Amino acid sequence: MTITVSCDERGVATVTLDRPDVHNALEAATMDALTAFARAPDARVVVLTGAGASFCAGGDLRWMRAQFDATPEGRRREAERLAHMLGALDAMDVPLVARVNGAAFGGGVGMACVADVAVASQEAKFGLTETRLGLIPATIGPYVVGRMGEGRARQVFMSSRRFGADEAVRLGIVARAVPAADLDAAVEAEVAPYLACAPGAVRDAKRLARMLGGSVTEDTVARSIDALMARWEDPEAREGVGAFFDRRKPDWSTEG
Repeated sequence: MTITVSCDERGVATVTLDRPDVHNALEAATMDALTAFARAPDARVVVLTGAGASFCAGGDLRWMRAQFDATPEGRRREAERLAHMLGALDAMDVPLVARVNGAAFGGGVGMACVADVAVASQEAKFGLTETRLGLIPATIGPYVVGRMGEGRARQVFMSSRRFGADEAVRLGIVARAVPAADLDAAVEAEVAPYLACAPGAVRDAKRLARMLGGSVTEDTVARSIDALMARWEDPEAREGVGAFFDRRKPDWSTEG
């Protein structure tokens, strides 16, 4: 099982990324499971969280490495898989609350940004870490920039700098950060008000908000996939991912 799903008597579903041994990194099976759930969520509210110490460490590096040996068509399928997962989570009619219990890197930041509201533990760390590997935050980019705004996104979008929960609040990734012991209560404070509302009205209001806000378009998604494809084919990406597995600095790094 790459995710687990439980639902309480109120209709609140908790979806848990369940690969704690790899910090809930995303690979094909996890993305497919999330997409399938998001396209038919039998719930009034959905809470997304991670098992163990992390929320989501981003893309599984072994999955990424496999793309270098894949055909161009295979690479595009995998890029589309990631884009479709994010799109399905974003398009869910029911409210999505992210419970960011620990580290959120790359795709983990993307999932926090497609949530209607994200609440984080103050101990959580964040980062768009793709450029350290010669990659870019491509398919998550439309949602990250949409949530943060271009100006704030550019503060962290290209540098791979890691930052804490308080800065994630300032950047707009999460609504608030609380001590780890208070995280469940903070999530419940976001969930409970929906249960006093008419479910159909909540769904229609969310659709309206997405329409008024200018939802991510198919063209934008396609261009983000093209950008990721181009990066996977760039020698920098092979060097960056290879250096990670070889436990060495990539040839462009001057870091001490």
